[in-house]
Amino acid sequence: MSHALFHYPQQAAFERPLPKKKIYDHAKPSSALREQFVAQVDKIVWQYKLAPETINLPAKLSAPEIQIFSIALKTPELSEDVLRGIDQAIPFPIIYQLTFEDCIKAKAAYKRPSDADANKWVIDSYFETGWLPSDTERAELPVALDLAGLYEHLLRRLLPWPPRAGETLKAQVERLGQLRSKQNECQKMEARLQKEQQFNRKVELNAQLRNLKKQLETLTS
Repeated sequence: MSHALFHYPQQAAFERPLPKKKIYDHAKPSSALREQFVAQVDKIVWQYKLAPETINLPAKLSAPEIQIFSIALKTPELSEDVLRGIDQAIPFPIIYQLTFEDCIKAKAAYKRPSDADANKWVIDSYFETGWLPSDTERAELPVALDLAGLYEHLLRRLLPWPPRAGETLKAQVERLGQLRSKQNECQKMEARLQKEQQFNRKVELNAQLRNLKKQLETLTS
């Protein structure tokens, strides 16, 4: 998945530390979420600002700018609630570069203006690469006509399954959300099957599991 790490143009470099307090002021996190910030996050740097004035691509309503945030972690695990808190505080699409020791991963949620209120942002599921060596070779930025097109390219590199012909980013993310949900159902069903003693009940659960696996095949094809 190294192709999900990119060379961002020097003219887009922003390199500003983002104090946790600023995020707290905007996101109003619970005390439990603040504790996660303190325990898991070392520092946050607003690394790049991809905007019309920095990379010469026109803005779109769905992507007026794209922000690249670098987060140095204290632990290899980061709660998605922490990222959601940052996403709620910053009204732009964000691509995260998470670092821990000598490793890096890219992570982001599909973030879009709400259909009901364009001033509010909907934050969908998060997608990520695995951990990679921090010196992993980076790709050039994909070619795009505008910032919305660039955001789509960047985000699609993080998605675990390719788009269907003509599938929009929104439809693809929704399908992958259904896929995750069905995968969770499958795991629970398999665990129940392992524990079940009654033969008749085992037959019934097996039939349900086969049906779930068919649905999974449909969602991945």
